[in-house]
Amino acid sequence: MTRRTGFADVRDGRRAPVARAARRATWGLVAGTVLALAACSSGGSAQPAPTDVTARASTDVDKSGAPAPVVPPTWPLTGVAGEPAARAALAVKIENTAVARPQTGLEQTDVVWETIVEFDVSRFIAVFHSQVPAEVGPIRSVRPMDPVILAPMHGLLAFSGGQPGILALVQASGVQMISHDAGAPGMYRTKDRAAPHNVYGTPQTFWDQADADHQAAPGEQFLFARSADQAAAAVAGTPAGTLSFHLSPASNPSWSWDAATGTWLRSEGTVPATARSGARLSAVNVVSITADHPNTEFGAQGGAPVPTYTLVGSGDGVVASGGRTVAVRWQKDSQDAPMRLLLPDGRPANLAPGNTWVELVPAGSGSLTIG
Repeated sequence: MTRRTGFADVRDGRRAPVARAARRATWGLVAGTVLALAACSSGGSAQPAPTDVTARASTDVDKSGAPAPVVPPTWPLTGVAGEPAARAALAVKIENTAVARPQTGLEQTDVVWETIVEFDVSRFIAVFHSQVPAEVGPIRSVRPMDPVILAPMHGLLAFSGGQPGILALVQASGVQMISHDAGAPGMYRTKDRAAPHNVYGTPQTFWDQADADHQAAPGEQFLFARSADQAAAAVAGTPAGTLSFHLSPASNPSWSWDAATGTWLRSEGTVPATARSGARLSAVNVVSITADHPNTEFGAQGGAPVPTYTLVGSGDGVVASGGRTVAVRWQKDSQDAPMRLLLPDGRPANLAPGNTWVELVPAGSGSLTIG
């Protein structure tokens, strides 16, 4: 008779040989495992586990960061690539009446500010730094708006003379004054024009007079794009061919876009404006700044009031570059702060690299027509 058990068949009360063999193998395996564990726990001489000798790759990370990009230097008043000369900005007051034209040296300016003074006459603040003209003129006297325009550059101002009160404003602005009336070297009267339209000067002689506090190059006044196609007007502006300004009854300058030279060409009314050298006056950027134009307590001949501009604050403006124009807001936080030009969304309105003419438009009476 056969019975079923948990191991194998048992016949006639005896386990089969197969069952005995399987049982012996199983018990042998269990016994071996127990002995091995006992040896490990008692500090026996069991074979050590194999050691992982695989070489590990270095995982050190360079945490020094990428090197800063090298930005080529530029001239601060033009944004043009180059190593700026270690000299101060030189501003010169230049007359702009019919008897003063054509002027000398204006074709080599970095920046020109056109202002309206008494009797509705236009007068220039011509600023030089990247170029050194041999001669400039005709040179005229200071006005109350000069300090607020020039203080951020902390440079030199050459002029023929001025009223004591206005001279005090210039002195307080930190600008170094170079005055013909005070006998400064480098100024002289020419014989080919009648006084007072005949004071001229030598810029290098003006720079040679710079004191120890007026040796450094100016900081950036306006901000510049790295290239013309990245300028604010080129990116966000609309096409324009002409800029017609009405600054006063006696001053109506205009600018026309010239694609061949990549500049705006200046005219006095409809007459092309040229320097005495014959060069056409031109600008890479024309900036229109609309600002209040109040009278001051200073008087001119016959008691005519001398005006100024309110330039600490903000107002509307237009930037023209590359045959395009874009509306901007100008902002100047203090007399010593440079003027900033901003797009409607608050981003900087960067100019194209090159020279700039700034037209100061009297609010309420002046205008700009874009054609």
